[in-house]
Amino acid sequence: MTDTSNSAPQGNVLQIPVTRIDNRETTLAELGGKAYLVVNTASKCGFTPQYKGLEALWQSYRDQGLQVAGFPCNQFGAQEPGSEQEIAEFCDTNYGVSFPLFAKVEVNGSDAHPLFQKLKSDAPGLLGSKGIKWNFTKFLIDGEGRVIGRYAPSTAPADMAADIEALLR
Repeated sequence: MTDTSNSAPQGNVLQIPVTRIDNRETTLAELGGKAYLVVNTASKCGFTPQYKGLEALWQSYRDQGLQVAGFPCNQFGAQEPGSEQEIAEFCDTNYGVSFPLFAKVEVNGSDAHPLFQKLKSDAPGLLGSKGIKWNFTKFLIDGEGRVIGRYAPSTAPADMAADIEALLR
């Protein structure tokens, strides 16, 4: 028998069950969108100010069909130690985040959330690497569930605007 516990889920990335930060079960598809930007986030990271840029994208493009989805992760330098409530309060108070936030997840290793297993499988990183290297790695997905791009933590959210606009046309 083959162990498939860490193999990427089959099917559409938008149909993989996820948990909102308020503990409600959903899928990305239920958010309804023409484009989705999925990001593993952290509150105590050098890239944390990107919350502001992610919120700006959300405000600029949500009426055209963009969904931004933040998934807190504590796997990199323990930079997301808080509870879901603490994370939500931090994001609201410090960055005015109004885009959907989800429950804390792992993105690498045997306990990686199935969503991130699928994202990494569909959009490998530099030189074909599957692992996510740090917080604020971003995945752009079209309305059909195809992963269009993977962006490094150092990519500013504003630098993805042209790719997002292309999906929203």
